[in-house]
Amino acid sequence: MTALRRLFAHCLALVMVFALTVQPAMAQSILRDAETEALLNDMAAPLVRAAGLDPRNMTIVLVADPSINAFVAGGQVIYLHTGLINEAGSALEVQGVIAHELGHITGGHVINDAGARQATGISILSLVLGGLAAAAGSGDAAIGVLMAGQQAALGKFLAFNRGQEASADAAGAKYLSAAGLSGRGSVAFFKRLQNLEMRHGWTRTYDSEFYRTHPLTADRIATLQDTYEKDPAWNAPADPVLEARFQRAKAKLFGFISEPKRTFQVYPETMTDVPARYARTYAWHKDAQPEKALAEVDALLARAPNDPYFLELKGQVLFESGRPAEALDPLRRATELSGFHPLIATTFGHALIATEDPAQLAEAERVLRAAVSRDRMNPWAWFQLGRIYGMRGDIPRAQLASAEQQVLQYNFPAALRSAESAQAGLPKGSADWIRAGDIAMQSRSAIEQQKKRR
Repeated sequence: MTALRRLFAHCLALVMVFALTVQPAMAQSILRDAETEALLNDMAAPLVRAAGLDPRNMTIVLVADPSINAFVAGGQVIYLHTGLINEAGSALEVQGVIAHELGHITGGHVINDAGARQATGISILSLVLGGLAAAAGSGDAAIGVLMAGQQAALGKFLAFNRGQEASADAAGAKYLSAAGLSGRGSVAFFKRLQNLEMRHGWTRTYDSEFYRTHPLTADRIATLQDTYEKDPAWNAPADPVLEARFQRAKAKLFGFISEPKRTFQVYPETMTDVPARYARTYAWHKDAQPEKALAEVDALLARAPNDPYFLELKGQVLFESGRPAEALDPLRRATELSGFHPLIATTFGHALIATEDPAQLAEAERVLRAAVSRDRMNPWAWFQLGRIYGMRGDIPRAQLASAEQQVLQYNFPAALRSAESAQAGLPKGSADWIRAGDIAMQSRSAIEQQKKRR
């Protein structure tokens, strides 16, 4: 019986490990940038419409992860890794990826859902059969049943995923065609992946399609290239304005994420175009050389004095270099020229608070309230707004702002405490009182669900 218990424990561990490995990777950090989000939304819009969806209901999320990946995890949300943006050579390549992910959305493919259920079912069956064999005194037979069960489960799961990927490839090609966008970018991106596979020896490890969640890259290229070359949009030119926007956003992202030394290697000072200066501004800023960063951004503003994103960057460099009062003018102009974009407005509101000038608090409150009214999913804006209420002694509204921030960060116990405290001090029946009650109810429900999962 001791051996049998050990065997069951080992089998259960295998099932649990498999169940964990098929969960979507949702724990990475999310990067938010007004310019990049606007670009990705504009890149996706024609494809979203071609898929029969409304661009207003679609969200493109940038995940801070160096791996080359994109995924969906339910709902109309596409997650793109920063590594994918860094590897892509053009806007068309990223649009090819977005089209593919839209195929998952319209196909109802939720990451590792049905396939994982089927695979886990096979694993549990192998656990039961293995236990019966062990109880009958055949340890070797039990191990054989378990290994076969795990192999069958893995095969079922991977085959399910490959079917979804092939379906998404076909749907993506359809959406690119309907949007009048060439499939050249999609083919080029797959060839990049193929080159990486060969360079890093991935094909030697995963040369059997059985062990892959996607069809073999060479097969995908052959299938898609044949499809795309027959499409009328194959020779359609790329949008030069969109491509220019992509190259500067890509350089901006590279400068923000990479070590300064690496940025200066890729974008040396001999390069004076917009993407290079954009990347180097972040590199100099990260290297604690604000004057050099400001020289780069001033060169950008000399080309486009009313570019809200250049103004935002100048304000950011000044603010984060300990000069919040000097940052106010460029950040105010950036906020106005961007149509009061919530992310830019939040930085402006933060700078107003950081001046420690009580006369600036009224404008800071107006700016931050406008920001959260347009984008409630910004915990940093709620935090800053809570600071203003706290400075004014309006503790119930400060607690409500904290509850808004905490629920966005999935800190439901803290959100519940803050919401209940806020509701106790707010006028009964007011809009804020009702909102505090909603957050409390949401937090209680989330806490109960977490208890059940345990």
